[in-house]
Amino acid sequence: MKKSQLLACIAILAAAPIHAENMQERGKRVVEECVEALGGHNFLTVDNVVETGRAYSFYRERLSGLTIARISRRWLNKVEDPSKTLAVLEREDFGKKFDYGALFQQDGGYDVTFRGARPLANDLWDRYRRTTINDIFYILRERLHEPGLIFESRGADVWDNSPVEIVDITDTQNHVVTVYFHKTTKVPIREVMIWHEELTKDRNEQVTIYNKFRVVDGVQWPQTIQRNRNGEKVYEMFADTLEINKKLPDSIFDLPAGVKKLKPE
Repeated sequence: MKKSQLLACIAILAAAPIHAENMQERGKRVVEECVEALGGHNFLTVDNVVETGRAYSFYRERLSGLTIARISRRWLNKVEDPSKTLAVLEREDFGKKFDYGALFQQDGGYDVTFRGARPLANDLWDRYRRTTINDIFYILRERLHEPGLIFESRGADVWDNSPVEIVDITDTQNHVVTVYFHKTTKVPIREVMIWHEELTKDRNEQVTIYNKFRVVDGVQWPQTIQRNRNGEKVYEMFADTLEINKKLPDSIFDLPAGVKKLKPE
């Protein structure tokens, strides 16, 4: 290339506007890349997910329970405000015969055993609802275009030897969920949620870790989920079988016909 041509190219590049992403633009881009990595349209239109495997519960870092588990979720599309009214139904079946478990509907839940169905205590329902609406998969599936939702990048880092992009997701109530997206695969691998108890104002931190993503029906979904609360591991699920868009009867998300309804504890 002649010197005159080189100088002309430099001049053109110097005159071209250079746009650097701000933190919100970068955060939104990272989230959009995640949606595409999870399956794009296939992910956004998932009807249901059924996970079957082993569930562990822990108390003070020690194993306190182990069972075979089947967790079935159905996503709802006609919810006016999915940050307030749950846009998902969930049924959890436990044991070798899946003969006991829990049912979570849009406005409440039940413990279900051979004795009958007992409404969940308010604190347990509040915990489930808070965890659900702040779960990154729920946010991406149901709250992505919620008015006032802000995605703000905290930049790149390394977590657990993995390069990550960290994004704060803030809603109009100033609830913040911090999500770690793998820089290469784009999927979410860690999220942190902090809240304060309404009466005591005590600070709580819940960390959820996602691992071993698998592609089923064009959708990436984690087979391993670990949940820590205030620095202690409280729950872990290993899914041996993962089914997406299975033909599920509506009845499985209702209480069985004739079930005895027990009084709340």
